[in-house]
Amino acid sequence: MAARDPRANGLQAERTTLAWTRTSFAFLANGALLTLKDLHSYTGPVGVIPAGLAATVALCTYLIAVQRQRTLGHRPLPARITPRRQVYLVGIAALLLAVMTAIAQLSHGAPANTPASASAVMRSVAAS
Repeated sequence: MAARDPRANGLQAERTTLAWTRTSFAFLANGALLTLKDLHSYTGPVGVIPAGLAATVALCTYLIAVQRQRTLGHRPLPARITPRRQVYLVGIAALLLAVMTAIAQLSHGAPANTPASASAVMRSVAAS
């Protein structure tokens, strides 16, 4: 009995779609966490920009997943099936999102209800 080629089972499209969908879900989760953080300490529209970028990147990544599933579902396969531009696009978007998230995190001061700022208020009241 000859060994079957593991690539011949036709699951490439499903695995590719799952990988792109997981990536899309990770971007969406990042955007949701950024939105929740901004709800608790609203800093204006600038704080929403990273969450909006995360949601946009999640949608684009999901659309890439759908396109890749269609491409890999065609028989015979197209001559060029590598997603170079899409991978670069998602990589650059992930890097941009990480930088914007870091900037958003670093630019926020301590919220007014934190113990550090409360003790500073108490010291200023006691000094006066």
